[in-house]
Amino acid sequence: MRISMKPIVFALLTAFFWGTYGPVLAESRTFLKSPFKPYVAIGIAYLVWGIGGGVIGMLYKKDSFEFTGPGAMWGLAAGTLGAWGALTLTLAMFSGGKPYVVMPIVFGGAVTVSALVSVWKESEHTTVNPLLWVGVAGIVICAAIVAYYTPHAAPPAKAPAAEAAPAPQPHS
Repeated sequence: MRISMKPIVFALLTAFFWGTYGPVLAESRTFLKSPFKPYVAIGIAYLVWGIGGGVIGMLYKKDSFEFTGPGAMWGLAAGTLGAWGALTLTLAMFSGGKPYVVMPIVFGGAVTVSALVSVWKESEHTTVNPLLWVGVAGIVICAAIVAYYTPHAAPPAKAPAAEAAPAPQPHS
């Protein structure tokens, strides 16, 4: 059996892009001096890359530009969930979260949620291997370890207190 490397390469690229998303978002927040201005820029990027990439892909595959109601609704639902994810990630960082803490939770949680949705969708057709629950526990533990032990800068040192001038001595 030969395994295609294409899906693995694309999955690794996705991990790279999404893994750098949080730190780059933090940089944007710093330069824009706002937690929500980057979200507008993210929306513009989604619009440009999402529509442009979709159209290019459709042209490459010679797809028609006809959309079914249910297919379009599921696509809009997926886009809405992605946008809400970007917004809640913005809120996580706005409320004081650091990328090295937030991102492992986001991606460990995303894997877990995806698995649980599959369990729910396929529950009538299959049984759940108990090792899935071991994996879910492992993700929680590993996300906590990664978040805790990721190197980060120490807080800025406090400025030394100015030395007070000696109190004047009374003249006798």
